Amino acid sequence: MWKEQKKYDCIVVGGGPAGSTFARVAAESGLSVLLLEKDRDIGMPVRCGEAVSDAGLRIFYEPNPRWIASTITRMKLVAPNETVVEFDLNEKGYILDRRIFDYDLAEYATKAGAMIVTKAYVDGLLIEEDKVVGVQGVHIGERFEKRAKIVIGADGVESRVGRWAGLKTTCKLKDMESGIQKTVTGIDVHEHMFEFYLSKHWAPGGYIWVFPKGKNKANIGLGILGSYAKNGKAAHQYLDEFLEWKYPQASVLTTVVGGIPVAKTVKEMVSDGLMLIGDAAHMVNPVTGGGIIPGMRSGLLAAETAVKALNNGGPTKRNLQPYEKAWHKVGGKSHERFYRIKEAIYRFTDDDLNRIADGMSGIPENERSLFKLFSIAVRKKPSLLIDVARVFAGV
Repeated sequence: MWKEQKKYDCIVVGGGPAGSTFARVAAESGLSVLLLEKDRDIGMPVRCGEAVSDAGLRIFYEPNPRWIASTITRMKLVAPNETVVEFDLNEKGYILDRRIFDYDLAEYATKAGAMIVTKAYVDGLLIEEDKVVGVQGVHIGERFEKRAKIVIGADGVESRVGRWAGLKTTCKLKDMESGIQKTVTGIDVHEHMFEFYLSKHWAPGGYIWVFPKGKNKANIGLGILGSYAKNGKAAHQYLDEFLEWKYPQASVLTTVVGGIPVAKTVKEMVSDGLMLIGDAAHMVNPVTGGGIIPGMRSGLLAAETAVKALNNGGPTKRNLQPYEKAWHKVGGKSHERFYRIKEAIYRFTDDDLNRIADGMSGIPENERSLFKLFSIAVRKKPSLLIDVARVFAGV
C-alpha cells in the first residue's frame, strides 16, 4: 500500500492527461511512481471543451470509439453581423468524453506499475538544501509526507507546486481568460461541426464555442479576457445571454468555471528535483485554448527526461533542463507563434471580424481552410503571415 511506502522515484501531483501520461511512461521505464489527485474521481470535474485533433491523439493512441462523443469534420464561424462561414476541415477532430478518456489514461498508468491515490490533497513540498525532495498533504483527514527523487507539478492552471518551488508561474491579467462552460441537452446541433461565435457583444476578447456531443447535446462555453472583468460583467452573464438568444430551450446538465491561461509557457519548467507539465507550465494553446494534447506531449517528454536524469547523475536542475529544450523543439516554437497571433487577433474590433468573415465568404467553399482564415485575419500585420505559414507547415 502507498501509505507504507515512504519514498518513490517520482511523485506526480495531478491526475489529468499530462500527469497520467508522465506516470505511465515513467512506470514503463521501471521507475516507481505515485500519482496524487485531489478530487475523488479521475476525470472529474471536466474543465475543458474536450476537443482534440485526430493527428494529436494518434501521437499516443489509436482513437478508441469509447472516448469519442463526436467526430468533427466541419467548422462554422459566425461574425458579429451574423455572417456565417462554413468549410470542411483538412484534418478531422474529436470531442472526447473526458470522464472515460481520463479514466482510461489513469488505468494505463496503473497497468504500467504506477500507484494512483485520489482525494489526496497536496498542500506543500518537502525542501532540503534548496532541493525538492517530496510532498506533504492530507488524505481523507490524515496527514502524510512522501519523499521522491522528482516531484512533477501537473496540478493545472491553478498550480501551486511551481510557486512553492520558487518558479515564476503567475499569469498576467491580459494572458488569463475567465472561462465558463455548460453541457446542455435538448438542442439541435450539427454533430460533426465546430461552431464559433465571434463578437465583442458575445465574448469580448474571446469567443463562444459550441462543441457537439451527439445530435442533441453540446459543450457550450466562452472565455473572455480578464481585462474585461473590470467592466463589471462576468463570463457567466455573457454565456447566459447567448444561451437565451440561441438555445432558449436548452437544459443544463453541468456547469464548470475556471481560468484559461493563454500565455507563453513559463520560462523555467524545472528546478532541482521538480518539473512542471501541462497547464501548470502554461502549455494551453493561446489561440484555441486547447491543452489536452500539449499536456500529454509535455508529460511524455518530461518522463523521458526524468528517466535519463535518474540514470545519469540525478535530478539536478541541469539534468532536467533537456526537458525544456525538448518541449521548445516539439511544441514551444509553435506555441510562441500562436501567442503572437493571439495578441493580434484579440485586438480585433467587430468591424475587423466582419471584414474577415466577408473575406472568407468571397472564397469558394471548397477552397476555404484554417490557413486561409488566419492569413486573412493577420493581413493588416504582414509580419504575422510568416508565423501563420510556419504554424500550418509544422516547422
